[in-house]
Amino acid sequence: MTVQVGDLVARPSYHCDLPFRVVAIHDETKSAELNGHDVRLYADAPLDDLVPVTEDEREQYEKMTSSKEDESYKLFRQDYKQMKMKHRYTVTNGYRDQTSYFEMPGRVLHIDGDPYYLKKCLAFYKKLHVPVIGKYIPESEMPDLAPRLVAQIRPDILVLTGHDAFMKNKGTTSDLKAYRNSSFFIRTVKEIRYHWPSLDQMVIFSGACQSHFEYLIRAGSNFASSPDRVNIHALDPVYLAARISFTSFMDRVNVWDVLKNTLSGAGGLGGVESRGMLRTGLPFPSE
Repeated sequence: MTVQVGDLVARPSYHCDLPFRVVAIHDETKSAELNGHDVRLYADAPLDDLVPVTEDEREQYEKMTSSKEDESYKLFRQDYKQMKMKHRYTVTNGYRDQTSYFEMPGRVLHIDGDPYYLKKCLAFYKKLHVPVIGKYIPESEMPDLAPRLVAQIRPDILVLTGHDAFMKNKGTTSDLKAYRNSSFFIRTVKEIRYHWPSLDQMVIFSGACQSHFEYLIRAGSNFASSPDRVNIHALDPVYLAARISFTSFMDRVNVWDVLKNTLSGAGGLGGVESRGMLRTGLPFPSE
Protein backbone atom coordinates (compact mmCIF):
# COMPACT_ATOMS: atom_id res chain seq x y z
CA MET A 1 0.00 0.00 0.00
CA THR A 2 1.03 3.67 -0.32
CA VAL A 3 1.37 5.23 3.12
CA GLN A 4 0.87 8.96 3.45
CA VAL A 5 1.39 11.40 6.30
CA GLY A 6 -1.80 11.60 8.35
CA ASP A 7 -2.91 8.02 7.64
CA LEU A 8 -4.13 5.85 10.49
CA VAL A 9 -2.19 2.57 10.53
CA ALA A 10 -1.41 -0.46 12.70
CA ARG A 11 1.62 -2.76 12.99
CA PRO A 12 1.14 -6.50 12.26
CA SER A 13 4.41 -7.28 14.09
CA TYR A 14 2.66 -6.07 17.28
CA HIS A 15 -0.62 -7.82 16.42
CA CYS A 16 -2.16 -4.48 15.42
CA ASP A 17 -2.70 -3.69 19.11
CA LEU A 18 -2.63 0.10 18.71
CA PRO A 19 -3.58 2.53 15.95
CA PHE A 20 -0.94 5.12 15.01
CA ARG A 21 -0.94 8.34 13.01
CA VAL A 22 1.81 8.65 10.40
CA VAL A 23 3.72 11.89 11.06
CA ALA A 24 6.68 11.48 8.69
CA ILE A 25 7.90 9.17 5.93
CA HIS A 26 11.55 8.49 5.02
CA ASP A 27 11.79 7.16 1.47
CA GLU A 28 15.54 6.49 1.72
CA THR A 29 15.09 4.04 4.60
CA LYS A 30 11.55 2.98 3.67
CA SER A 31 10.33 3.73 7.16
CA ALA A 32 7.79 5.94 8.87
CA GLU A 33 7.55 7.90 12.12
CA LEU A 34 4.39 7.23 14.11
CA ASN A 35 2.46 8.83 16.97
CA GLY A 36 -0.09 6.89 18.97
CA HIS A 37 -3.68 7.76 18.10
CA ASP A 38 -4.79 7.86 21.75
CA VAL A 39 -1.63 7.04 23.70
CA ARG A 40 1.39 9.31 24.02
CA LEU A 41 3.76 6.91 22.30
CA TYR A 42 6.29 7.71 19.58
CA ALA A 43 7.52 4.89 17.33
CA ASP A 44 9.15 4.23 13.99
CA ALA A 45 8.52 1.27 11.73
CA PRO A 46 9.39 -0.06 8.28
CA LEU A 47 6.75 0.70 5.70
CA ASP A 48 6.16 -2.99 5.03
CA ASP A 49 5.09 -3.42 8.68
CA LEU A 50 2.18 -1.00 8.35
CA VAL A 51 -1.40 -1.79 7.41
CA PRO A 52 -4.26 0.70 7.09
CA VAL A 53 -6.87 0.86 9.83
CA THR A 54 -10.29 0.47 8.24
CA GLU A 55 -13.15 2.79 9.09
CA ASP A 56 -14.95 -0.01 10.94
CA GLU A 57 -11.83 -0.82 12.98
CA ARG A 58 -11.34 2.83 13.77
CA GLU A 59 -14.94 3.26 14.92
CA GLN A 60 -14.71 0.14 17.07
CA TYR A 61 -11.46 1.29 18.70
CA GLU A 62 -12.74 4.82 19.30
CA LYS A 63 -15.98 3.46 20.76
CA MET A 64 -13.98 1.37 23.23
CA THR A 65 -11.71 4.30 24.11
CA SER A 66 -14.63 6.69 24.45
CA SER A 67 -16.29 4.30 26.88
CA LYS A 68 -13.19 4.32 29.10
CA GLU A 69 -12.96 8.11 28.91
CA ASP A 70 -16.62 8.49 29.88
CA GLU A 71 -16.16 6.18 32.88
CA SER A 72 -13.09 8.13 34.03
CA TYR A 73 -14.99 11.41 33.61
CA LYS A 74 -17.91 10.03 35.62
CA LEU A 75 -15.60 9.03 38.47
CA PHE A 76 -13.93 12.45 38.38
CA ARG A 77 -17.30 14.20 38.65
CA GLN A 78 -18.17 12.07 41.67
CA ASP A 79 -14.91 13.03 43.37
CA TYR A 80 -15.46 16.67 42.40
CA LYS A 81 -18.88 16.73 44.07
CA GLN A 82 -17.41 15.25 47.25
CA MET A 83 -14.60 17.85 47.27
CA LYS A 84 -17.17 20.60 46.67
CA MET A 85 -19.35 19.49 49.57
CA LYS A 86 -16.36 19.20 51.91
CA HIS A 87 -15.11 22.62 50.89
CA ARG A 88 -18.52 24.26 51.33
CA TYR A 89 -18.86 22.73 54.79
CA THR A 90 -15.47 24.16 55.81
CA VAL A 91 -16.03 27.63 54.35
CA THR A 92 -19.50 28.04 55.87
CA ASN A 93 -18.39 26.86 59.31
CA GLY A 94 -20.53 23.75 59.15
CA TYR A 95 -23.29 25.49 57.13
CA ARG A 96 -23.83 27.99 59.97
CA ASP A 97 -22.44 30.99 58.08
CA GLN A 98 -24.49 32.08 55.08
CA THR A 99 -21.90 34.52 53.68
CA SER A 100 -21.48 34.00 49.96
CA TYR A 101 -18.03 33.07 48.68
CA PHE A 102 -16.19 32.44 45.45
CA GLU A 103 -13.56 29.91 44.38
CA MET A 104 -10.36 30.29 42.38
CA PRO A 105 -9.23 26.93 40.95
CA GLY A 106 -5.55 26.44 40.19
CA ARG A 107 -4.56 27.79 36.77
CA VAL A 108 -2.99 25.29 34.38
CA LEU A 109 -0.35 25.84 31.70
CA HIS A 110 -0.39 22.80 29.43
CA ILE A 111 2.62 22.54 27.11
CA ASP A 112 2.26 19.71 24.62
CA GLY A 113 4.59 18.31 21.96
CA ASP A 114 1.61 17.21 19.85
CA PRO A 115 -0.86 19.82 18.53
CA TYR A 116 -3.49 17.13 17.87
CA TYR A 117 -3.41 15.97 21.50
CA LEU A 118 -3.24 19.55 22.79
CA LYS A 119 -6.51 20.39 21.05
CA LYS A 120 -8.12 17.26 22.51
CA CYS A 121 -6.83 18.06 26.01
CA LEU A 122 -8.03 21.67 25.89
CA ALA A 123 -11.52 20.46 25.02
CA PHE A 124 -11.48 18.25 28.12
CA TYR A 125 -10.18 21.02 30.37
CA LYS A 126 -13.13 23.08 29.17
CA LYS A 127 -15.50 20.21 29.91
CA LEU A 128 -14.06 19.95 33.43
CA HIS A 129 -14.19 23.77 33.90
CA VAL A 130 -10.45 24.03 34.57
CA PRO A 131 -8.82 27.42 33.79
CA VAL A 132 -6.07 26.59 31.28
CA ILE A 133 -3.69 28.02 28.71
CA GLY A 134 -2.37 25.56 26.13
CA LYS A 135 0.78 25.90 24.04
CA TYR A 136 2.30 23.62 21.41
CA ILE A 137 6.09 23.26 21.70
CA PRO A 138 8.05 20.30 20.23
CA GLU A 139 9.74 18.26 22.96
CA SER A 140 13.26 19.14 21.77
CA GLU A 141 12.51 22.88 22.11
CA MET A 142 10.89 22.73 25.56
CA PRO A 143 14.10 23.27 27.59
CA ASP A 144 14.68 26.61 25.84
CA LEU A 145 11.12 27.90 25.35
CA ALA A 146 9.07 26.52 28.26
CA PRO A 147 10.87 28.38 31.13
CA ARG A 148 10.27 31.73 29.43
CA LEU A 149 6.61 30.87 28.94
CA VAL A 150 6.26 29.85 32.59
CA ALA A 151 7.83 33.13 33.71
CA GLN A 152 5.34 35.03 31.59
CA ILE A 153 2.18 33.12 32.58
CA ARG A 154 3.14 32.02 36.14
CA PRO A 155 0.70 29.07 36.39
CA ASP A 156 -0.22 27.14 39.52
CA ILE A 157 0.01 23.82 37.67
CA LEU A 158 2.36 23.02 34.79
CA VAL A 159 1.87 20.07 32.44
CA LEU A 160 4.81 19.11 30.22
CA THR A 161 3.92 16.28 27.89
CA GLY A 162 3.99 15.03 24.33
CA HIS A 163 5.44 11.76 23.05
CA ASP A 164 8.19 9.48 24.32
CA ALA A 165 9.35 5.88 24.00
CA PHE A 166 11.76 3.47 25.65
CA MET A 167 13.99 1.80 23.04
CA LYS A 168 15.28 -1.58 24.24
CA ASN A 169 17.99 -1.74 21.59
CA LYS A 170 19.66 1.39 23.00
CA GLY A 171 20.04 0.39 26.63
CA THR A 172 18.34 -0.67 29.85
CA THR A 173 15.50 1.13 31.61
CA SER A 174 18.04 3.01 33.73
CA ASP A 175 19.88 4.44 30.70
CA LEU A 176 18.55 7.87 29.80
CA LYS A 177 19.96 7.52 26.28
CA ALA A 178 17.45 4.69 25.69
CA TYR A 179 14.54 7.15 25.85
CA ARG A 180 13.48 9.24 22.90
CA ASN A 181 12.35 12.43 24.67
CA SER A 182 12.77 11.92 28.44
CA SER A 183 15.98 13.99 28.49
CA PHE A 184 14.10 17.01 27.08
CA PHE A 185 11.40 16.75 29.76
CA ILE A 186 14.05 16.37 32.48
CA ARG A 187 16.06 19.39 31.32
CA THR A 188 12.89 21.48 31.14
CA VAL A 189 11.82 20.58 34.68
CA LYS A 190 15.32 21.38 36.02
CA GLU A 191 15.36 24.77 34.30
CA ILE A 192 11.96 25.67 35.72
CA ARG A 193 12.72 24.39 39.23
CA TYR A 194 15.84 26.59 39.30
CA HIS A 195 13.50 29.60 39.46
CA TRP A 196 10.51 27.95 41.21
CA PRO A 197 12.07 25.36 43.57
CA SER A 198 9.06 24.79 45.84
CA LEU A 199 6.90 21.78 45.02
CA ASP A 200 3.97 23.62 46.63
CA GLN A 201 4.39 26.89 44.71
CA MET A 202 3.96 25.19 41.34
CA VAL A 203 2.83 21.62 40.78
CA ILE A 204 4.53 20.01 37.78
CA PHE A 205 3.52 16.95 35.80
CA SER A 206 5.99 15.79 33.15
CA GLY A 207 6.43 12.86 30.80
CA ALA A 208 4.63 10.78 28.20
CA CYS A 209 4.50 7.10 27.23
CA GLN A 210 7.27 4.99 28.80
CA SER A 211 9.16 8.05 30.13
CA HIS A 212 11.90 7.74 32.77
CA PHE A 213 9.77 8.26 35.88
CA GLU A 214 12.55 8.26 38.48
CA TYR A 215 14.67 10.93 36.77
CA LEU A 216 11.64 13.16 36.20
CA ILE A 217 10.75 13.03 39.91
CA ARG A 218 14.36 13.75 40.91
CA ALA A 219 14.42 16.70 38.52
CA GLY A 220 11.58 18.29 40.48
CA SER A 221 8.29 16.97 39.10
CA ASN A 222 5.45 16.41 41.56
CA PHE A 223 3.97 13.82 39.21
CA ALA A 224 5.42 12.00 36.22
CA SER A 225 5.18 9.00 33.93
CA SER A 226 5.81 6.11 33.66
CA PRO A 227 6.73 3.95 36.70
CA ASP A 228 6.21 0.69 34.79
CA ARG A 229 7.39 2.12 31.42
CA VAL A 230 3.94 1.62 29.94
CA ASN A 231 1.85 3.75 27.60
CA ILE A 232 -0.30 6.52 29.05
CA HIS A 233 -3.53 7.84 27.61
CA ALA A 234 -3.57 11.28 25.99
CA LEU A 235 -6.00 12.63 28.61
CA ASP A 236 -4.33 11.29 31.77
CA PRO A 237 -2.43 14.55 32.46
CA VAL A 238 -5.74 16.43 32.19
CA TYR A 239 -7.46 14.39 34.90
CA LEU A 240 -4.43 14.74 37.15
CA ALA A 241 -4.21 18.52 36.69
CA ALA A 242 -7.96 18.93 37.21
CA ARG A 243 -7.88 17.05 40.51
CA ILE A 244 -5.09 19.31 41.81
CA SER A 245 -6.81 22.43 40.48
CA PHE A 246 -10.01 21.71 42.46
CA THR A 247 -8.36 20.53 45.69
CA SER A 248 -8.05 23.22 48.38
CA PHE A 249 -4.54 24.51 49.06
CA MET A 250 -5.25 23.65 52.70
CA ASP A 251 -5.46 19.96 51.78
CA ARG A 252 -2.81 17.55 50.60
CA VAL A 253 -3.45 15.55 47.46
CA ASN A 254 -3.18 11.84 48.13
CA VAL A 255 -1.31 10.29 45.20
CA TRP A 256 -3.61 7.27 44.98
CA ASP A 257 -6.72 9.47 45.01
CA VAL A 258 -5.33 11.29 41.99
CA LEU A 259 -4.30 8.21 40.03
CA LYS A 260 -7.25 5.91 40.65
CA ASN A 261 -9.45 7.65 38.08
CA THR A 262 -6.86 8.00 35.33
CA LEU A 263 -6.96 5.62 32.39
CA SER A 264 -3.38 4.40 32.95
CA GLY A 265 -3.46 4.01 36.74
CA ALA A 266 -0.44 3.64 39.00
CA GLY A 267 1.57 1.77 36.37
CA GLY A 268 1.44 4.73 34.02
CA LEU A 269 1.60 7.66 36.45
CA GLY A 270 3.08 8.31 39.88
CA GLY A 271 4.21 11.14 42.10
CA VAL A 272 4.74 12.64 45.53
CA GLU A 273 2.27 14.05 48.03
CA SER A 274 1.42 17.62 47.01
CA ARG A 275 -0.84 20.49 47.99
CA GLY A 276 -4.00 21.40 46.13
CA MET A 277 -4.32 24.77 44.40
CA LEU A 278 -7.93 25.88 44.97
CA ARG A 279 -8.41 29.11 46.96
CA THR A 280 -11.56 30.61 48.41
CA GLY A 281 -12.52 34.28 48.64
CA LEU A 282 -15.40 36.12 50.23
CA PRO A 283 -17.76 37.82 50.12
CA PHE A 284 -19.03 37.22 46.63
CA PRO A 285 -19.83 40.69 45.16
CA SER A 286 -23.55 41.32 44.83
CA GLU A 287 -25.05 42.89 41.75
